[in-house]
Amino acid sequence: MTPAVGQSSPDRSAYRWLGPLLALLVFSGVVYVLHREMAHLHMRSVFAHLHGIARTHIVAALGFTALSYWLLSTYELLALRYLGRKIAYGRVVFTSFIAYSFGHTLGFAAFTGAAIRFRLYSTAGITAIEVATISAFCSLSIGIGLATIAGLSLFLAPEQAAMVLHLNRGWSVLVGTLLLAAVAAYGWWASTSRTTLEYRGWALRAPGPSIGLPQIALAMIDLTLAGAVLWWLLPPDANVPFVTFLGAYAAAVIAGIISHVPGGIGVFETVMLLALPNVPPDALLGSLLAYRAVYYLVPILFGAILFGAKELGAQRSRLVRAHELASAYIAPVVPQVASALTFLAGAVLLISGATPGVTERLAFLNRFLPLTVLEVSHLAGSMIGLGLIVLARALYRRVQAAYHISFWLLVAGMFASLLKGLDFEEALILALVLSVLGLGRRAFYRPTAILSERFTPVWIVSIVGVIVMAVWIGYMTHRRAIYSQELWWTFALNGHTPRMLRASLAVIVLGAAYLLMNMLRPARPEPAVAGPEDIERVRRIIAKSDLTIANAALAGDKRLLFSESGDTFVMYQIAGRSWVALGDPIGPAEGAEELVWRFREISDYHGGATVFYQASAERLALYVDLGLAALKIGEEARVALPDFCLEGPARADLRQAHRRAERDGASFEVVPPERVEEILPTLRQLSDAWLANKSTGEKRFSVGAFSPEYLRNFPIALVYCDGAPAAFANLWTTGTREELSVDLMRFGPDAPRGAMDYLFIELMKWGRAEGYRWFNLGMAPLAGLETHPLAPAWHRVGNFVFRHGEHFYNFDGLRRYKAKFDPVWEAKYLVARGGISLPRVLVDVSVLIAGGMKELLAR
Repeated sequence: MTPAVGQSSPDRSAYRWLGPLLALLVFSGVVYVLHREMAHLHMRSVFAHLHGIARTHIVAALGFTALSYWLLSTYELLALRYLGRKIAYGRVVFTSFIAYSFGHTLGFAAFTGAAIRFRLYSTAGITAIEVATISAFCSLSIGIGLATIAGLSLFLAPEQAAMVLHLNRGWSVLVGTLLLAAVAAYGWWASTSRTTLEYRGWALRAPGPSIGLPQIALAMIDLTLAGAVLWWLLPPDANVPFVTFLGAYAAAVIAGIISHVPGGIGVFETVMLLALPNVPPDALLGSLLAYRAVYYLVPILFGAILFGAKELGAQRSRLVRAHELASAYIAPVVPQVASALTFLAGAVLLISGATPGVTERLAFLNRFLPLTVLEVSHLAGSMIGLGLIVLARALYRRVQAAYHISFWLLVAGMFASLLKGLDFEEALILALVLSVLGLGRRAFYRPTAILSERFTPVWIVSIVGVIVMAVWIGYMTHRRAIYSQELWWTFALNGHTPRMLRASLAVIVLGAAYLLMNMLRPARPEPAVAGPEDIERVRRIIAKSDLTIANAALAGDKRLLFSESGDTFVMYQIAGRSWVALGDPIGPAEGAEELVWRFREISDYHGGATVFYQASAERLALYVDLGLAALKIGEEARVALPDFCLEGPARADLRQAHRRAERDGASFEVVPPERVEEILPTLRQLSDAWLANKSTGEKRFSVGAFSPEYLRNFPIALVYCDGAPAAFANLWTTGTREELSVDLMRFGPDAPRGAMDYLFIELMKWGRAEGYRWFNLGMAPLAGLETHPLAPAWHRVGNFVFRHGEHFYNFDGLRRYKAKFDPVWEAKYLVARGGISLPRVLVDVSVLIAGGMKELLAR
């Protein structure tokens, strides 16, 4: 159950590199195609066409962009109507704009999509399942729009589409017909069907004509507007019919999505260059650069402005109010947004360092500053850019030191941008990123050292990709230069190529050195199963904890991971590939959040799947930040002891059971830990008889097993029948007296009828007298799962097992039994990565709890 961790790690680590390396391979192929297509071009002609775009066309493109992003918010509104939920329109538009502006530009799932929606919608009562449904609905809408636009283009203009997409006319008509037929089939199903479709565990209910038909229409209009942005930016002599152009645009967007390259960068441009051969490549590239700026950069910069303080010219009280409002909006997504913007700012500085400055601005600076300042500022700007893209991941992981370093690097980058060529546009971008960081400074609380943050394959490939792109842009910009050894030591006002070479070399050397140091650094050794010293550390933490589940660490069968301060721990064990933590971290909230990140990093390093079993709803937002998904596994019952009594009609059954047990000779006693040694033989007999009667073995992980060493840690509740011990339970207590619970509960053959009711009633009375606030009855597995048609297949299967699985486990009976005590029900979750790995995680957790595969199959 706990094999040597390194046995399967190399293979799993190699597998984790597959996706990022494939994306890098696609990106390299795109760069090669672009390089071949642009071999005869000069970047100056590209920029000349870019600057030659009419202002009226740019204004029109901005207008189409605004309409397109507004229509994207209607997807969210339709999805919320689909769920039967209502949220303020302003919040919907705000959330939609932020999610799409960052998603379109960066394409990193860690920054966008469900994570941002969950953080911004959760305060409105939207659950994780509903957020996933909204994201899936919006993705489906975009797919419908792409299929409709491509189908119409291929069907209505087959000759032009065949020429543009290099297809036979007959194939164009056939593909267009199939795409339109697929959209029509969806519209018919959405309007008339009463069945549900299932895909990868999700149930898709037909939305009805009031949602399905507007979804198709709005998706088509939105994609048409997005295509119109680029069409209006094409050169006047392009002569590409709009319907034909939309087909090529849809194909380029689809290629960018399939490639998994962030933002489809390069892939989209390559497809457009190949699909529009009659448009001069330099003019088309200029239009594509303008399109990227208008449809991608402007929205993301505007999104950053939304996070800044509003009404800068207002009075102080209004500024304070604006800051509070902005903080309320940005607080949930500060790490994602700040990390994305910092990465983007670093990429801007790297690309700026690879391209020549504006001659007029350089001449103006030369009148006031020595050449040395310009040269040093140019090199510093590129190195600052490298530092920002490296720090972006640490910001995403909320590292405090990364926040402070990034803050001052952004300040230095602003000065470097101005001193190296009066690049006030770059300085403005950096200032916006700086404002976001300043607004959300409280979100960066982790004291972890930056060098301890090991990069994942995705981040390594992303950093390498940005550096490669910047170097390639520099080479293409200066490819007509005559390269020689003297260029390295040439310093001149117009020495753009030498500056590019020095900056590129510095970035490559420093970047490679840091990545190699990060990859070759030995990882922290993972903790072993708890020893005597660890158990003593745990006792001190349990004494200050409010949760009885902390006592499970005393079983000695789990690994323990402590925080740097030593006042917080995570107890976990390994089963298969799953690193399963029991409950939330035990200890103060500050140390708990840091510990969760460390646990995720250790399991990732060893190729394991991070899992939290019986996680609470209060910590779900933190787990979502880790990229994990929550799966409800049941509800925990807690009884408020100050209000507990046996009076009243609601407790009539409990009152009768208690009196009946007393008539049968039952009595009750709590034996303190110092007296447990003398009753251990009796407890052993009761336990062995109970196990033999149940034909079962000891469970593990979430509960303790019978062990003298383990039982000596706790008070023991004894039930006597005519003076002889007949049942017992060891008590999980808390030093704060916040909660009381039982762990092992064993009954002998002579236990009186209703012994369980009698034991619980006496324990609750004893706990109330001792000053405890809650009695924890434990979790009712599979209780309280979602029943609506949109619930995942797991919830529907869980509900079926809950109602009909009495041959395996009395799920429904257990829930009804605990309900007799009128408890407060609190949801419990299994938190892990979603997708196809989830069934394997469920099996691993089941094996871990059962005590092994044989025991699981026996049960």
